[in-house]
Amino acid sequence: MRHPAYVQVAGRDVTVTNREKVFFPKRGLTKGDLVDYYVSVAPAVLPHVRQRVMQMLRYPNGVDGHFFYQKRVPVPHPDWLETYLIEFPSGRTADFPVVNDAAALAWIANLGCIDLHTWSSRIGDVERPDYLLIDLDPRGGDPWSHVRRIALVVKDVMDELGLASWPKTSGSTGIHILAPIIPELPFPEVRRFAKAFAQEVERRVPDIATTTWKVADRTGVFVDFGQNARDRTIASAYSIRPTQDARASAPLRWDEVADVEAADFTLETMAARIAKVGDLMAGMWSSPASLVPLFERLKLKPAQLEG
Repeated sequence: MRHPAYVQVAGRDVTVTNREKVFFPKRGLTKGDLVDYYVSVAPAVLPHVRQRVMQMLRYPNGVDGHFFYQKRVPVPHPDWLETYLIEFPSGRTADFPVVNDAAALAWIANLGCIDLHTWSSRIGDVERPDYLLIDLDPRGGDPWSHVRRIALVVKDVMDELGLASWPKTSGSTGIHILAPIIPELPFPEVRRFAKAFAQEVERRVPDIATTTWKVADRTGVFVDFGQNARDRTIASAYSIRPTQDARASAPLRWDEVADVEAADFTLETMAARIAKVGDLMAGMWSSPASLVPLFERLKLKPAQLEG
C-alpha cells in the first residue's frame, strides 16, 4: 500500500499524494511538478491570493480527466489552514479556504486545483472588491491581435481616468486588466462602473469589441465587465491553467502587450521569467484608487455608499 508523502513547506508538514500522476500528458508534467511550481513561485503568487476566499476547481486526474467545482473546504483539512464562512443570498453558507502561505499553496495544488480562483475582495471587507477587472474574452474566431489591440484601448481609458492598470494574460485565450481600488464600494456598484467603462472601450473600437451580454449575439471580443460581480472569480496572476500546454497567467509590462504571445508562458517557463524580469505586479496593491469621483466621468452617479 502506497503511503502519502509529507513535505516541509513554510515550516509546515504538507501531504502530497501521487506526485508522479501525469496531469499534463502532452508535456509529460505531473502533479508533483504542479506542486513544486507553486511552492517555487509563492513569493510572486501570494500577494494576489492572500486573504481572499478561493473557489476550488479540482482536476484530480489532470487536464484530461473529470473536473468539478468545490466551494466548501474538505474535511478534514490542516488545522493551520485559514477558512472563511461565506453566506449566499439563498441563506446557505460555505467555509472557503484562504491561501495565505506557501504551505497552503502546496496543499491546494495537492487537491488537484490546477488554477487558483479567488474573489476580487479580501476577507477584511469581503463585500467590497479591491480591484476593478476588465476581462477580454474572445470568441473562437476572434484573432489574438484584436485582444491585444483592445487591451491597449483599455489602458488608454484607464490612463485618462487616472487608474493604474496592470495587464496579464489570462492563461487561456484572453487578457485581464486589473486596476487596484479602495475597497469602499459594494460589488454591484463596481460592476456598474465596469459596465460603463467597457461600453466606452467598445465605443472606441466597435469593429472588434463588444459588450453584448448574449453570447449568440456577439460580434467581436467580449469586453467582460460581469466578472466584477459577487462570487465571480478569475485565475490569479501566475496561476497555471488547465490547458494541454500547462499555460500560465502571466503579468506583463504594457510595452509587451502589442506583441505578446500567450503560449510563451507555461509551468515550464514561468519561474525563469520571474527570475529574469522580476515580479511585474510587485507593488500593485500599494496605491489603490477611489472609483467614487470617477463615476461622473463615465456619466454615472454613484449610489449611496454603505457604512
